Amino acid sequence: MSQDPVTAQLTQLTALWHQTIPIAAQMGIRACTFDGITLKTSADMAANRNLHGTMFAGSIYSHATLTGWGRVWLALQAQELEGDIVLAEGHIRYSKPVTELPECFCEAETVDLSALRRGRNARVDLTVALGDAARFEGRFVVLPAGR
Repeated sequence: MSQDPVTAQLTQLTALWHQTIPIAAQMGIRACTFDGITLKTSADMAANRNLHGTMFAGSIYSHATLTGWGRVWLALQAQELEGDIVLAEGHIRYSKPVTELPECFCEAETVDLSALRRGRNARVDLTVALGDAARFEGRFVVLPAGR
């Protein structure tokens, strides 16, 4: 039995992370669900625990960054475009410790990649939330493929 297209994309995204960003595999980051607007990801709590028994702040930042990157990747797939996604700027605010399964959510009704169609860099500002424990705001840039 074949996977539905969204599940196949999420499987492909998770495999891409694990194959090209070794820390993503070590952190147990997975793309879980996507409804066309919101991407939900999770990470393995045990692999990201610090000496206080909570999630390591660097892991929270990495998890949020990959979630935003993944939302841009899904937009590229939907718009049948190619490009190299990089994080140009990121800021995170930690509100409380993470003690349970880490799940990040990135909601973007639209992702404007029109500049990429013209051979220019596309800038995408996204917000990623890890429940009420952390909020990441990042600017991703998509460089035209082959540049």
